[in-house]
Amino acid sequence: GSYMALDPGTVEKRIQGIDTVEPAFGLPALWIAEQQKEQAEMNGYTVVESPAVLATHLMEILKRHAYEILSRQDVQTLINSVKKEHATLIDELVPNVLSVGSIQKVLQNLLRERVPVRDMVTILEALSDYAHQTKDLNTLTEYVRHSLNRTIFNQYRDQEGKVTAITLSPDVEKTIIDTVQSSVGKGTPLAMPPRYIEMLTSGLKQKVEAMSNEGLQPLLVCSPTIRHYFKRLVEPVFPNLVVISYAELPQTA
Repeated sequence: GSYMALDPGTVEKRIQGIDTVEPAFGLPALWIAEQQKEQAEMNGYTVVESPAVLATHLMEILKRHAYEILSRQDVQTLINSVKKEHATLIDELVPNVLSVGSIQKVLQNLLRERVPVRDMVTILEALSDYAHQTKDLNTLTEYVRHSLNRTIFNQYRDQEGKVTAITLSPDVEKTIIDTVQSSVGKGTPLAMPPRYIEMLTSGLKQKVEAMSNEGLQPLLVCSPTIRHYFKRLVEPVFPNLVVISYAELPQTA
């Protein structure tokens, strides 16, 4: 019987309620009684009915854990569906080039970062193009992301077609690139000095909070070379921060 009241930045006078967290962006909100609804709207709050809040919450949970739910059998079903009209593509790719399990891991990598996997033809074509060059699944995932650039980009466009994003300074990018080059390929995990990570996350925290407070999806754009590694570096602190690369920005809208 309660309503969720959100401050979109237009609230002039606060109202009393039970503190809570909005499920989509993690923004502070209030649970209010039905008789407070009209006053809350007059005060500038966005008021949402509880069934809509519940539906949003469930959708967020499904998106967050989709990569854990996806099974090999699910992937085989998707492959079989594509094969009906693209038999040559599937015959070239599975199982001689990549196994169903490898394709599953790539799809899980995409879903983990909330990249839609509906366009299976594009995904499988990208894998077929690049799997002869490398069998590293993280690298293959990055190639697939490049092929899905328009799909990824369109998720974060506003009504005017613009995207608001954070970028890294050239010095920070160079430091991470140097670390990647010295770590990857030697069998050692990406490791940076704790003090540097603390400085980086401290500066990033202000930008992420500012975007969230404006009702925007926190989004960062960086070099393709470091995208995967940077995402894994900041994910424990900023799980909702989307990290895309410049290669995922389409040349035309």
